[in-house]
Amino acid sequence: MRTANVRTIVVWTLVALVGAAGWSVLALARGENVSAAWMVAAALGSYAIAYRFYAKFIVYKVLKVDGTRATPAERLDNGIDYHPTDRRVLLGHHFAAIAGAGPLVGPVLAAQMGYLPGTIWIVVGVIFAGAVQDMVVLFFSTRRDGRSLGQMAREEIGPFGGAAALVATFAIMIILLGVLALVVVNALASSPWGTFSIGMTIPIALLMGFYLRVLRPGRVSEVSLIGVALLLLALVAGRWVAESSWAGTFTLAPSTLVIWLVGYGFVASILPVWTLLAPRDYLSTFMKIGTIALLAIGVVVALPALKMPAVTDFAKHGNGPVFAGSLFPFVFITIACGALSGFHSLISSGTTPKMIQKETQIRMIGYGAMLMESSVAVMALVAASIIDPGLYFAMNAPAGAIGTTVQNASQVVSSWGYHISPADLAQAAKNVDEASLLSRTGGAPTLAVGVSEIFSKVTGGSLRAFWYHFAIMFEALFILTALDAGTRVGRFMLQDMLGNVYRPFKNVSWKPGLALTSAIVCALWGYFLWVGVHEPLGGINQLFPIFGISNQLLAAVALAVCTTLLVKSGRLKWAWITGVPLAWDATVTLTASWQKVFSSDPKVGFFKQRSVFQDAIDAGKVLPPAKSMDDMHTVVTNSTVDGVLSAILAVLVVVVIADALRVCVRHIRRPALSTLSETPYVESNIVAPAGLIPTREEKEEATRDAVGAPAGD
Repeated sequence: MRTANVRTIVVWTLVALVGAAGWSVLALARGENVSAAWMVAAALGSYAIAYRFYAKFIVYKVLKVDGTRATPAERLDNGIDYHPTDRRVLLGHHFAAIAGAGPLVGPVLAAQMGYLPGTIWIVVGVIFAGAVQDMVVLFFSTRRDGRSLGQMAREEIGPFGGAAALVATFAIMIILLGVLALVVVNALASSPWGTFSIGMTIPIALLMGFYLRVLRPGRVSEVSLIGVALLLLALVAGRWVAESSWAGTFTLAPSTLVIWLVGYGFVASILPVWTLLAPRDYLSTFMKIGTIALLAIGVVVALPALKMPAVTDFAKHGNGPVFAGSLFPFVFITIACGALSGFHSLISSGTTPKMIQKETQIRMIGYGAMLMESSVAVMALVAASIIDPGLYFAMNAPAGAIGTTVQNASQVVSSWGYHISPADLAQAAKNVDEASLLSRTGGAPTLAVGVSEIFSKVTGGSLRAFWYHFAIMFEALFILTALDAGTRVGRFMLQDMLGNVYRPFKNVSWKPGLALTSAIVCALWGYFLWVGVHEPLGGINQLFPIFGISNQLLAAVALAVCTTLLVKSGRLKWAWITGVPLAWDATVTLTASWQKVFSSDPKVGFFKQRSVFQDAIDAGKVLPPAKSMDDMHTVVTNSTVDGVLSAILAVLVVVVIADALRVCVRHIRRPALSTLSETPYVESNIVAPAGLIPTREEKEEATRDAVGAPAGD
């Protein structure tokens, strides 16, 4: 057994001290200015300790990954869905696939409660819940030929709970895809720069895939340099295009973007993973991580102060203008993806287990990628917390609350205790070349303002507008990569469901099945997106209010499946690893679901909102956000649908958890009755490192195995 040397002890002691110092300053500061650098220090120190010790403990002590065991990518390699993929490329794909709108938008909205509650949940939540879920789901799916989460639930929990899980996961998946697509459409609708740059990532990715598969197999470093150079060129050229006569060509209407997105989602879902999906996600990761890393460096260099209070009055009273509801449970629901996301479990049981080379890479890809996403959430919270709180609330409060003029907005926001003058509001918009920043809800513009604030402190105030529009484009790229992988995962889920009825669908690479199911998935989320683009209160806009809750309910399903598998596979004493996060997530999410359905506050409860608007219709009145009587009827319909769906999804998840508990109790009492669908052991012939940097032992193993093997880097 290896023992720690003095150098290792010193290094990890220093890391722990940095993290502890960050937390101490954040928690104990009262009234004085606090640098955002302390938030970065607290997060990074915690991540490092968690990855080095907690994740390693789970992987080798609890899961007991086996480097000699062949993965589905090796055993079932067909060049379409199953394909052994270099760990660096796969890490990029997995991170890009899981990192959608949530880590960018959720923390920005949660800043309404202050910076401290969000920071605690983002860091603690990811260490003990989010990253654990992603890694454990990836492990068990890899042991089951890459089965989807719903299918694993059906096979391991039983037909009843499994059927509930299949229905719940697929329905939630369609909602999540529609919401992600809507955010992309809103970001690109008036941005020729973003449309051109993001569009160019597709041919660049195709070139990278062909290069790595045909021209220079294994040369990941070479293709990375080529891809990054072309990506930077596309980013620079995008700005040139936006300022040229070509701008009109790349300024697409929302309806046109919907058609392009649906078409792209279909093509990306059916093409072999090595041609477009994996290289494009890998390519986008350079921009994502590069931007976030530069943002962290900018915070350390500029040392901006956190202007948002540690805890606001809205956290105490639950009457915030950004979103209604108390700190518990809604700050956890709002942050979602930065700490714990059910969507990730679909990727971990979708594309990634069909591409991973070795079980020993599960820690880096499953746990590590989620820590990377959490760092994005922390930087988003930093960006929202360093701008003037008055500007923050003016940007994120609806027009119905603050009006449409800077004078009205200034008065209303000041009445909340956050003073900002009309001149300051006008100047903030002018600084980023926008006509107005009022009621720019959704979180993305606020993040862009924060990013421009940090970068302009380093590069100069004259570039503030450039950084703002760069951030808007960056967010669209960030989200789009989750859309294409999510569509493919939706296809896998539908194939697993149909495979229970017609066996050929169980072969996820069966071409008629993959084409048909891809078309169905794209048609479903595409329909909601199309209606949402054309009707401000319809389509996916109708389902947007249940996005956060449905995502967290999906996490409860994933954690229930993981806990069941830990118990059934003889790991009962370690079941707390997913059991405790399951209990917390179920408590938070079911509480939120109950309040959204039954609360007497019309800003919170769907049915109460329906009642208020129906009474107004009967009295002939029009209430905001409706602008006509037709809108009033739409709000009534939306509230009814959201309330019913929230109740149905909550019931389905309760059924899954209850059935999982039944299976666990039965196994404890009579283990002989339990069966596992784990694939039999097959020895692996692949030699690959477990982490990004090979150890000395891994280099020696690769050297011994290199005789007769193709050259690599």
